[in-house]
Amino acid sequence: MTLREKLEEDIKTSMRNKDQARLDALRFFKNAVLAVEKEQKKGLDDAGVIDVATKQASDRRDSIKAFEEGGRDVMAAKEAAELAVLEEFLPPQMSTDQLTEIIKATAAEVGATSIQDKGKLMGKLMPQVRGKSDGTVVNEMATAYLNSL
Repeated sequence: MTLREKLEEDIKTSMRNKDQARLDALRFFKNAVLAVEKEQKKGLDDAGVIDVATKQASDRRDSIKAFEEGGRDVMAAKEAAELAVLEEFLPPQMSTDQLTEIIKATAAEVGATSIQDKGKLMGKLMPQVRGKSDGTVVNEMATAYLNSL
């Protein structure tokens, strides 16, 4: 079953179960997928759906942080629930140790020895971790690693 088919099935199941919060999150995600398909004028494969889910999840994390800083805990909880639904469509997230190993291996591969080589490192690193780790976390860890050299 493709991710697109899973999305359709999850929407139907949520409608049957009358789970409105989950249904809203799934419909929002489906609309984002449809918007990207319309923009690209073609259907998305699993990798494309993962890219959309990754972007949506990143947006949710940013919203959660902003709502928590603003003292809007109810809205933060709603965004967290939507994030949990989106994470079902993402591959398992990498641990910090796994990410550190990939950063070290990729840095050695591209010859990154200082912070000035961050562009080379990130260009090679991001395709390897896309969908498996939050880009902000990858960026912070790569910067910390390069600064420690």
